[in-house]
Amino acid sequence: MAITVRVDIVSADHAVMGGEATFVVVPTKMGELGITPRHTQLLSELKAGEVRVTDAKGVVSLFFVSGGVIEVQPHAITILADSALREEDARALEMIEEEARLKALESRIEIGTRETDYFRLRGAVEAEERLKWIEGIRGSARHSSQ
Repeated sequence: MAITVRVDIVSADHAVMGGEATFVVVPTKMGELGITPRHTQLLSELKAGEVRVTDAKGVVSLFFVSGGVIEVQPHAITILADSALREEDARALEMIEEEARLKALESRIEIGTRETDYFRLRGAVEAEERLKWIEGIRGSARHSSQ
């Protein structure tokens, strides 16, 4: 029997995932971090990117987080994401909507001295990362169904 750790991924508006895992990979500000059961405690800021959760059967589930924090305890991992998508969400989203959102964010960015420019730029970067992730999920789904 594989040793597992409890993993909960929660976004601002809903629970995204809750279950047991043997390995979790998250995108932190300092780089990608791999976490196994009984990992030492830590708290880290997340950047936009993919979270990979491997269960006891070896099945890898993919999620996208736009940022947030992760808390690791020896028997529990909690990811508090600004926003999060499941792999099945990526397949269900209309790509046109995502591209329109990215274009809208890019069109509002004006490089200047205002502080809000930073937040608009950050939003555009996160939207672009999310769009790349969705395209990757959809691309891998096409390849696996052929």
